[in-house]
Amino acid sequence: MRTTTEALTVPAPPGGTRTGGLAALLVLADGRFPAGGHAHSGGAEAAVEAGRITDGRTLEEFCRGRLHTAGLTAAALAAAAAAGLDPLALDDAADARTPVPALRATARRLGRQMMRAARAAWPSDALDALAAARPRGAHQPVVLGLAARSAGLRPLDAAYAAVHESVSGPATAAVRLLSLDPFDATSVLARLAPELDAVALHACEAAARAAVEGEDALPAAAAPLLDITAEHHATWPVRLFAS
Repeated sequence: MRTTTEALTVPAPPGGTRTGGLAALLVLADGRFPAGGHAHSGGAEAAVEAGRITDGRTLEEFCRGRLHTAGLTAAALAAAAAAGLDPLALDDAADARTPVPALRATARRLGRQMMRAARAAWPSDALDALAAARPRGAHQPVVLGLAARSAGLRPLDAAYAAVHESVSGPATAAVRLLSLDPFDATSVLARLAPELDAVALHACEAAARAAVEGEDALPAAAAPLLDITAEHHATWPVRLFAS
């Protein structure tokens, strides 16, 4: 029988030594963390308008596609920032991986808001330095990774937060846009859980390579339809979500 101390000890899996607690990860990944994500649909609003998301099945298809493209790229950037790679170089790499102005503006807007929340929750010199160097906002995945590092979390934790966000945002938006049953949306996320695990691990492996080979080793998975619809969505005079 384990002692109470043993039962509360979480062994660190591959991907780095855990210095922070799981509670910090729960705070970072919580939808109530004031990082501004509630105002963004991750492309779901445009997909609903175009008829590509109509129910739980099509929502799952959308989230799966987003996870393996934008989600993977964001998770690798976050893991690399959490691993201690140069955040300014990572921000430039994020810019290169975000080809359309609408998504670059969204990423920096979300980065500014996450920076405010992260500096309040886990003050650090690294966050202060990035905020000073990027007053208009760094890309959100880079800030997310640096926040995880400031909270004492591992690169894998940052990757998990990023992939979770990549699918939970659109799922939540679909509930509001379609009056979709929240149980159906949650079941979509549950079915995608094994793929989230795989993408988070892939992102961490890429971040480890980037530490040796440079930022070019990070994924640059493309989602052209998301890019096109993001530019179109930005022109709408009336919309429920900012992106």
